[in-house]
Amino acid sequence: MELSSPPFQALLLGILQGLTEFLPISSSAHLILFPWFFQWNNPLLDSLPFDVTLHAGTLLAILWYFWRDWLEMVGGFFRILIKRKAGDFQERLVLYIILATIPAGIAGFLLEKTIESTFRSPVLITLPLVFVSFLMIYAERRNRLSRTLETITLKDAMVIGLAQAVALLPGVSRSGITITTGLFRGYRREAATRISFLLSTPANAGATVLQSRHLFSTGEGDWLLIAIGFISSAAVGYLAIAFLMRYLRGHTLNLFVGYRLILAATVIFWIFWKG
Repeated sequence: MELSSPPFQALLLGILQGLTEFLPISSSAHLILFPWFFQWNNPLLDSLPFDVTLHAGTLLAILWYFWRDWLEMVGGFFRILIKRKAGDFQERLVLYIILATIPAGIAGFLLEKTIESTFRSPVLITLPLVFVSFLMIYAERRNRLSRTLETITLKDAMVIGLAQAVALLPGVSRSGITITTGLFRGYRREAATRISFLLSTPANAGATVLQSRHLFSTGEGDWLLIAIGFISSAAVGYLAIAFLMRYLRGHTLNLFVGYRLILAATVIFWIFWKG
């Protein structure tokens, strides 16, 4: 299968979305930069329906991996409705996640179109790639990482939720900025990662549901590419979550910092090389 083949491109973009949505290296940056590097110009693969498809795949991945957590939190949500108060950990957690999702929802509603039209330049993408990398380094060196997920407070959740709103900028990385913020709050890497993923789920689900209407504009001959993108992003996304949750139990974020800085340097070199 050739690199110029649309099915192969759909497969690569699905794999790319699955990896970069959860690894702290920015999925939006990669989905912009990858076609730019290889000069792809397939209209469907650069369209909103295909973007919705990729995000639906990674939404399935995160629901699949954390299905026990979500079942417990859904139960906690209904207990809150019955008791009209949040008592145990699961009840407090689901309430905190709902409240912490609000900043990203407001930012997305007000700024998404502006950001999409203004900050897709490869040059601009290098700035958050580098800046968040240094934040990650600082967070790792500054804090004693001892807190567990069970110690989460509403203040912690809201601070991480505000950080999630910044991830609208390509190059920031939703997981990168929220995990880093969790580290600044003193959480262990695994706990910060779990908070990050659980918090990202409602925002991802809301955006996917709101944009899903665009799938109806897809032509009959495009559904093969849609299916390839969805399946590959879901499968690779699940593996990426499993890898990161296990990796950060005993390793720092430095591997991803190095990758982000190399990517930024490569983009800058490519721009100067191509003139």
